Amino acid sequence: MTGASDGIGRAFAHRLAGAGLDLVLVARRERVLAELARELQDRHGIEARVLAADLADAAQVERVAREAADRDVGLLVAAAGFGTSGPFVDGDPGTELAMIDVNCRALAQLTHAFARRFVDRGRGGIVLMSSLVAFQGVPRAANYAATKAYVQTLAEGLHAELRPRGVDVLASAPGPVLSGFGQRAAMRITSGQTPDEVAAATLKALGRGATVRPGLLAKALELSLKPLPRFGRVQMMGRVMAGMTAR
Repeated sequence: MTGASDGIGRAFAHRLAGAGLDLVLVARRERVLAELARELQDRHGIEARVLAADLADAAQVERVAREAADRDVGLLVAAAGFGTSGPFVDGDPGTELAMIDVNCRALAQLTHAFARRFVDRGRGGIVLMSSLVAFQGVPRAANYAATKAYVQTLAEGLHAELRPRGVDVLASAPGPVLSGFGQRAAMRITSGQTPDEVAAATLKALGRGATVRPGLLAKALELSLKPLPRFGRVQMMGRVMAGMTAR
């Protein structure tokens, strides 16, 4: 499980540990991961292994896949990711490229590694975190939305490819989530779903379709955008982002 130290990833960790599953926890902050591992082990009696890694570094992503190879992993939850906001031309290019590395390249690298293992075994599950912003361009979050469009498209294709081979792939596309994401992305998120709501609804949907919009808020937002043509959705999302960003 990537992104386990905070937000949605941490909520997935609690849900899966509560179901009695052993975990491999991946994120950058080793101390936070170690504390989470102890908490889950003490509360649920499961085994939790910590793999600290910066997923913007391809070599560290490869190390994660290699060091988890001795575990009987049956489910990959790729919850690591971050966003940026504001005009693309005003952003820091290094940060924008690192976001592509984490949100897209690392996700593809790990998905490929574990999907091959699942196919060889004839069963497994993969959860990839998409977003409401994945379905149209989003002014003032253009690059972030583009990374989530990649995740959404990848998940849809893999769902069709791998389901006949015993592997369930699910894209989870929530709306605004009350987590540390907004602070890092310099976005004001004053209302939204909790990470636990997203994790619970996503796990419930695994094996039932290619995409889930977890929770009532995500479904309501999707329905409000659905009647609009694509250019209309772009304009609407631009107005929403203008009210959520400080620059």
